[in-house]
Amino acid sequence: MRGLALLLLSLSLYANVLQDAIDHAPKGAKLELPEGIYKGNIIISKPLILKGKSHKTVLEGDGKGTVVTITSPFVTLENMTVRHSGAEHERVDAGIALKKVDHCNILHCDLKDVLFGIDVQQSNDCNISGNTITSKPFDLGLRGDAIRLWYSNDNTLTHNKIYKARDFVVWYSHGNLIAENYGEYGRYSLHFMYTGKNVVKNNEFTHNSVGIFFMYSQDTIATGNIIKNSLGTTGLGIGMKDCSNYTIRNNKILYCARGLYIDRSPFEPDTVNKIEHNYILYNSEGIHFHSLSLNNIFKDNIIKGNIDTVVNDSYNTRVTQNRWDGNYWDDYQGFDKNGDGIGDTPYNLYYYADKMWLLNPNVKFFYGSPVISILNFLAKLAPISEPVKLLTDPHPKMMEGKLL
Repeated sequence: MRGLALLLLSLSLYANVLQDAIDHAPKGAKLELPEGIYKGNIIISKPLILKGKSHKTVLEGDGKGTVVTITSPFVTLENMTVRHSGAEHERVDAGIALKKVDHCNILHCDLKDVLFGIDVQQSNDCNISGNTITSKPFDLGLRGDAIRLWYSNDNTLTHNKIYKARDFVVWYSHGNLIAENYGEYGRYSLHFMYTGKNVVKNNEFTHNSVGIFFMYSQDTIATGNIIKNSLGTTGLGIGMKDCSNYTIRNNKILYCARGLYIDRSPFEPDTVNKIEHNYILYNSEGIHFHSLSLNNIFKDNIIKGNIDTVVNDSYNTRVTQNRWDGNYWDDYQGFDKNGDGIGDTPYNLYYYADKMWLLNPNVKFFYGSPVISILNFLAKLAPISEPVKLLTDPHPKMMEGKLL
């Protein structure tokens, strides 16, 4: 194999000898590539291990199509740079594409100047770990997705770093583990549609438009994730739309336009969503309810430093039908005479009609200004109408440090 590797290196710039080597290699062979540039747009159609000596081992596309297409199970691509795919969205031009394969590994690769990063279609039990992915230098909406799962189940995606791509999407895909990934300066850090039984844990997403958005999905656990600085008109930390039987636990949501966004969730009858032990800190809106969202359980969360603690933009619904218990509220004004760490009186949050910025979003431009602060104070001191109760927490915590 050493002689073959040297031959590949010497000829790689002049002909696609790497494709020839792949085609002539026996099934299950291991091709170790020394540092150098190899012509891409290759197809791997048999079980094979392709391993580079370092990231100076480069598979370079011709700017059209996908750089590496895998159509066989039991293929491993490891420790190399993959770059310069095409730029056609309708063809899903990608750095690496897995098509109807199982038990493949994409490990410690550096993907750059690729439209889509790793495109996984109808592929199961694959391991995609330790990769770095950057899209083409297009406007945000014109970039491709860093990782895309499409009808792909039981995959492991861990320790990937995504920078300036568009989305990380999981569509029609179930039973996947998505853990310890990092994403920055994208649109959707994670976007789920029509999925179930996924585990999303210990990821960190910062400076993206949206942290994690779950849509039309169920039976999923999101735990230990950190979402920061999801700002702008669409900015939110964790969102749920038509989602049922979810567990949202031990996450930290900080400095977002909306911390937790809940839209018609839970969706399935007789199901609940458990939202427990989360930090919801210093967001413009801590928790935002949209449409009919009842039967969520909020327990032992720290809700602190948000400009608006809870917002309900659907005035014909009542979020009081959600269950709140044992949360820490930084604006709770009760006492703890017996020192058990629980407030002696319930925490009640009211909506005052005088809160004009809930009716007119344009007024939010004046958030934090003295005028708005005075208006808010006067509305509480002498409301011009009967306030509407948003929620009651019968056992509010007194000290946030005791929660987790």
